[in-house]
Amino acid sequence: MSYLMKGFKCHSPMMCKVAGSLFKEHTLKNTFGINEQFKISRASSQLSSEKANTYNYIIVGAGSAGCVLANRLTEDPHSTVLLLEAGPKDTLLGSIRLMWKIHMPAALTYNLCDEKYNWYYHTTPQRHMDSRVMYWPRGRVWGGSSSLNAMVYIRGHAEDYNRWSREGALGWDYEHCLPYFKKAQTHELGPDQYRGGNGPLYVSRGKTNHPLHQAFLEAAQQAGYPFTDDMNGYQQEGFGWMDMTIHQGQRWSTASAYLRPAISRPNFSVAEKTLVTKLLFQGTKCIGIEYVKNGQRKKVFANKEVILSGGAINSPQLLMLSGIGNADDLKKLGIPVVCHLPGVGQNLQDHLEVYVQQKCTKPITLYSAQKPLNMVRIGLEWLWKFTGEGATAHLESGGFIRSEPGVPHPDIQFHFLPSQVIDHGRVASTMEAYQVHVGPMRSTSVGWLKLKSSDPNDHPIIEPNYLSTERDIWEFRQCVKLTREIFAQKAFEKFRGPEIQPGNHVQSDKEIDAFIRQKADSAYHPSCTCKMGQPSDSTTVVDPQTKVIGVENLRVVDASIMPSVVTGNLNAPTIMIAEKAADIIKGLPSLQEKNVPVYKPKTLETQR
Repeated sequence: MSYLMKGFKCHSPMMCKVAGSLFKEHTLKNTFGINEQFKISRASSQLSSEKANTYNYIIVGAGSAGCVLANRLTEDPHSTVLLLEAGPKDTLLGSIRLMWKIHMPAALTYNLCDEKYNWYYHTTPQRHMDSRVMYWPRGRVWGGSSSLNAMVYIRGHAEDYNRWSREGALGWDYEHCLPYFKKAQTHELGPDQYRGGNGPLYVSRGKTNHPLHQAFLEAAQQAGYPFTDDMNGYQQEGFGWMDMTIHQGQRWSTASAYLRPAISRPNFSVAEKTLVTKLLFQGTKCIGIEYVKNGQRKKVFANKEVILSGGAINSPQLLMLSGIGNADDLKKLGIPVVCHLPGVGQNLQDHLEVYVQQKCTKPITLYSAQKPLNMVRIGLEWLWKFTGEGATAHLESGGFIRSEPGVPHPDIQFHFLPSQVIDHGRVASTMEAYQVHVGPMRSTSVGWLKLKSSDPNDHPIIEPNYLSTERDIWEFRQCVKLTREIFAQKAFEKFRGPEIQPGNHVQSDKEIDAFIRQKADSAYHPSCTCKMGQPSDSTTVVDPQTKVIGVENLRVVDASIMPSVVTGNLNAPTIMIAEKAADIIKGLPSLQEKNVPVYKPKTLETQR
């Protein structure tokens, strides 16, 4: 007991008397003293273990945003960061070659169809799409969906970010976002007013120069559309060669770009195969998280902030499991309400697309490359030198156009592929064919997601509400008609066989609409379920500083905070969001580039 008294100082005779009598009483009642000592020592050990189990920041999800945040926040050696990922590492025994299904660009469909690295979500039956249940793959591995995606690097249009600002995300307009796209990027063509030259994310251009890609770009120009030499630069509108997150023949995910370079920092800890089940609160202050690893439930604490980067499905799901969401819905599931925030899980937006496929009369598509012996040859070349047909995802050309006169900037996107894809790549190609993936960019159909139960292992109910407006149906009709017009151009004459999909029997608007209902699928761009905006808007979940409204020490940083979906693929914008949020969290002023020119059509009276 004496060591407990060492630091005790008597500031008055009365206090000394009291202390002395207490000390005598202790010696007389030894048993009582032992009990007290045990209690004090247990409390003290609990405090020290809690301290050892405390970080400045806990980031939930090692995906496209989480890896960026982990790298940027640990640049400060005084900030301790714990990054938690539900899935496994993206390497095996430290080797990317042994995990070729992730790192070989041409192998991308393997993981789109494999539950090992994939949450494997499905939607509710879609009532406007013949009650089809839609498949939604999402990354559950280091790098998240950047380890599963088609590696297309598209930023969206400048007006997307100006619209965000008008929707309440102040400080997220184009002049405040462009510098973060550049900060993230090293483009192989070098830096300019739009491209970065010194960032961790390596971006390259398609190199195969395949005759079908050439024909597609030529046909688009024959149809009256412009060629653009950089759809991420001055002019998105038109057709051109696409940027890809591929570096030296390998997928360049955020795990490769951001996570691995930071992993040896002494202030950084990362755990895989760790499912976060709940956020911990003291009142409305977030103090940590509860997680399950190897069947054991544990807690870990954050003395600055917890940051959710689980993506557009997992982040709202975890908020709701933790008592942040629509109070009525939470009460029905027996979840204690921490904060009534009805916007959580609402405002769900996605891109829907369809494949228009044409038979090819020459044996130059990727059909022969998908035969077993050729696949072995391609795989061995990639494993040996990271070169050959395995070193690209083959989605090397594409474009953006406006659906009709009066539309101020592109609202339809094309990806061209010199191959045939059936059922997300889960069914093998059956013939020499080429296709375009085409779909509207700013659909007016908006959905939601809700908890199925209070069990964190249960997937939430996902209701994208596809094709629920007449405008969306009309835009899709246009997508098919405008694609057919491009495929009918002279540049495709020497390659063009019969149309496989929709097929020549599909001609009337009614027939095209039926085809869309039967064959359109997600482009895998779920977003907007934790909308960023102003606290005065009841549907807002995070403020423009990415802080969750109504609670303290909690942020969301991922594609879920987009106020509205952007014109293009989501990986590049998600990385930009995380780069910008990292500066916000560090308390740094936002980067800004004023008056960067952006292309506008000469007239809106014509569609092209």
